[in-house]
Amino acid sequence: MADGPIHELIERWHRHMRGDLPGGLDELLHDDVVFLSPVVFTPQKGKVLTTMYLSAAGQALPGEGATSVADAVANQSSSGGFRYTKEVLDGHTAMLEFETTVEGKYVNGVDIITCDDHGKIVEFKVMVRPLQAVNAVWAQMGAVLESMNSTD
Repeated sequence: MADGPIHELIERWHRHMRGDLPGGLDELLHDDVVFLSPVVFTPQKGKVLTTMYLSAAGQALPGEGATSVADAVANQSSSGGFRYTKEVLDGHTAMLEFETTVEGKYVNGVDIITCDDHGKIVEFKVMVRPLQAVNAVWAQMGAVLESMNSTD
């Protein structure tokens, strides 16, 4: 099913990444969403935890504010900022490959997003490579999450 609900969801995801989606993550995430992190052993369940992790990633990964793949291709010379480079969409699943730099280390990864029939994200999995990048992302995310928790 080439025109599955994932196509419209990813359009909205890109709008969210640009800051152009009223309602933001609350609009996109299912109440029972599961977030799978490259640096946390257990799945994080629910909209509150997933929002926290995705918001932390927005602060931890430089240049967040990613655009569509077409815009990313047009801006290949960007200075290490977060950008999507490829996407594969089918039915209820999307794989969005990204690149960025964290603490001077090249980061390459994929967001694997699964939605329900209503276009709400039910699973968000992040995979990152190489190992030095995983370690840098882990340290950066830890610092951001700690600062988020200390302001509560």
